[in-house]
Amino acid sequence: MLKMIKHICGISQQIQNRQVKKTYLALVRGVISENEATINMPIGRSEKDRKKMSVTKKGKEAITHFKVLKRFKNYTYIEVRIETGRTHQIRVHMAEIGHPVVGDMVYSSGKNEFGVEGQMLHSASLDFIHPITKRQMHLEAPLPVYFSKVLEELEKE
Repeated sequence: MLKMIKHICGISQQIQNRQVKKTYLALVRGVISENEATINMPIGRSEKDRKKMSVTKKGKEAITHFKVLKRFKNYTYIEVRIETGRTHQIRVHMAEIGHPVVGDMVYSSGKNEFGVEGQMLHSASLDFIHPITKRQMHLEAPLPVYFSKVLEELEKE
């Protein structure tokens, strides 16, 4: 049991030291002009709505990198990598720059133009060093069906 706890702590330590690479895919509203960018804005509890997070001077450091994968008429499909792991970080940052995640009922004014259940934000891959074998691990998750269907729909426009 103690050995297992030590191994779990090894992964926690990697997360704390920013050694775990987390990659997400998202569909956001609007057309992003930059091909890639970094958002470095602190995030903390919203002073207006305690249930929400927001960009605030009193917040903790939050760094989000994104790269455009595809532009559509009114949307942008992006790959997102986060350096920090703040609550709702991607959703807050993208909404703050005027490109909220599609289907995000909290940070996008309740708009859900495709009627999706959930957000168009997907945890695509995770890279870390296995705490026992010390081998580099790369885990991937395929896009959910609803996400793929929306992208196919946009391709037809």
